[in-house]
Amino acid sequence: MCGFVGYVNQTDVQDEVIEKMANRIRHRGPDDEAFFRDNNVSMGFRRLSIIDLAHGKQPMYNQDQTKVLTFNGEIYNYKEIRKELKELGYNFRTEVDSEVLIHGYDAWGPELLQKTRGMYAFAIYNQKENEVFLARDHFGIKPLYYYDDGETFLWASEIKAFLDHPNFKKEFNKELLPIHLSFEFIPSKETMFKHVYKVMPGQYVIHKNGKTEVHQYYKFNYDKIDNSQTVESDASQIRKLVRESVDAHMVADVEVGSFLSSGVDSSYVFNEATKIKKQHIQSFTLGYDRSKYSEIDWAHDFAEGIGQKNTPIKIDADDYFGILPTIMYYMDEPLSNPSAMQLYFLSKGTREHVKVALSGEGADEFFGGYNTYLEAGPFERYQKWVPGFVRKGLAKAVENLPRFHGQRFLVRGAQPLSERYYRVNYVYNYHEREKILKDKSLNVDTGAYTKHIFDEVKDKDEMTQMQYFDINTWLPFDILQKADRMSMANSLEVRTPLVDREVAKFAATMPIKTRIQGDTTKISLRKAAQAELPEKVANKEKLGFPSPVAQWMKEPKYKKMIEDAFTSDVAKKFFDTDALLEIFKEHLNGKSSMQKIFTIYTFILWYQVYFPEDCEHDIRDQIRFNNVKAHANEQNFAEA
Repeated sequence: MCGFVGYVNQTDVQDEVIEKMANRIRHRGPDDEAFFRDNNVSMGFRRLSIIDLAHGKQPMYNQDQTKVLTFNGEIYNYKEIRKELKELGYNFRTEVDSEVLIHGYDAWGPELLQKTRGMYAFAIYNQKENEVFLARDHFGIKPLYYYDDGETFLWASEIKAFLDHPNFKKEFNKELLPIHLSFEFIPSKETMFKHVYKVMPGQYVIHKNGKTEVHQYYKFNYDKIDNSQTVESDASQIRKLVRESVDAHMVADVEVGSFLSSGVDSSYVFNEATKIKKQHIQSFTLGYDRSKYSEIDWAHDFAEGIGQKNTPIKIDADDYFGILPTIMYYMDEPLSNPSAMQLYFLSKGTREHVKVALSGEGADEFFGGYNTYLEAGPFERYQKWVPGFVRKGLAKAVENLPRFHGQRFLVRGAQPLSERYYRVNYVYNYHEREKILKDKSLNVDTGAYTKHIFDEVKDKDEMTQMQYFDINTWLPFDILQKADRMSMANSLEVRTPLVDREVAKFAATMPIKTRIQGDTTKISLRKAAQAELPEKVANKEKLGFPSPVAQWMKEPKYKKMIEDAFTSDVAKKFFDTDALLEIFKEHLNGKSSMQKIFTIYTFILWYQVYFPEDCEHDIRDQIRFNNVKAHANEQNFAEA
């Protein structure tokens, strides 16, 4: 696992800029560094050595030294691609997977991406054509960004690397603030920095002669759903695929461990890893002293039951709130998912023992694991049997009445799925944003922002549309985003065997009846797990990183921290501070969600980190202090 940076050269840029950019993301690759420069392009690389530790240095070149590669990730089928390339006459100098990319691109160009299976982001510079090629994996497991303002073109594994380039114009993309307040992330190629774009999952980008082209080489779809499949047949196939995928994800020349919660997904992955390796594999679990929120006892009992070791990692409120500014720095963009902080400490504790860890992300999206999917059936029946004008009339009649059971269903029942699906207004809806935003003109219809995603599967049932939306937004921009950033902040490689090309290919064929039944989610995955795990684990209700954050917010010390943020100069710049304090008061009285508070609070911290020049208080010293503690053995560490 690694990190890389690059830019198209300009005469006013000094040579050491590329080194500064690479050092900014040193946490992604503390083991080695290297650089490439010519008259047109500069490229930098930081390496975390996982395969062929003695070789595999990057940048890497093709046979005639005309193409240059920097690569972050793992290609799990590299041996098969390598064999094919050898038959074409290519010679290999190392055993690393990165070498198949540079030779594969030399042989097939962008068609190489149709052959790859893995998690990756890479850049290839073609010196003959003076062309830069950027590519990102099928599902967005590994990050890749580019900055393009029409004059300057930069690329990097993390946005923060751009800060060290003199021609990067750091501008807050304020038009996206309401989008962030709704989704807690930006569900498009745009970012919170103007002219900075994501290379989207399954895309490649070509920059040549000052022009940038974006191409889609892969798009997950539900075009081959097979209604003849049964739970039994699907469970059998899932067992086969999961074992094969976990096996592929175990390839490494260093020890591989595993995250372990109390849920079926991570338990299943960990259990498969122990069976494949037929040896002890370390597992790691985050928890708290309060047993109500801790999964440590459950994870310990499960690991012990299968003869494996589990290492508990505990944190408290001071750990959690103290690290928040540093987390916002590592995230690049504000992300208010409370589990990001937990994942940071889990990764930090895991890295003290191993360099690679397996994780269970992706099962809920691909196999139908979220409880919200269960509501698709009732809404479809309601909309089928009750005429639209009646539903709209009922919604209008009850929406302003005092809250009662069924009110929310009647209001939402008048809306199309693209507006109704809770991810679209995950934190704040339009009316709530209207109350808190200082500049009301910024407020937009967030449903319209993502409607095109639902339109891509408008011929499918509502549950399938929900899953499709989550696979294209929630999974890459929240789940996988925080998994990459929090692990790489601690120089830990996290692998996700359930977010895999072959696993997804099969999941796309599953009919609803093999995804959910009654009030049971991911029914086929659970049945597959039942054959490998104790029944109480396979059928355990989803918790999703439980934490006491909502309670911590009510304690005087942290309550004051939030109130100070809500009355800060940043808060006054973007929000009605009285409205913010009222929402916080409602939370303290149990009438408002913690997520609303946390979304505003983390945004304010993020803005203070990345735009300190606009703030009364510079919190970068706190970030430096946290980084020194986190990377005590490093001579250099990231600074905001």
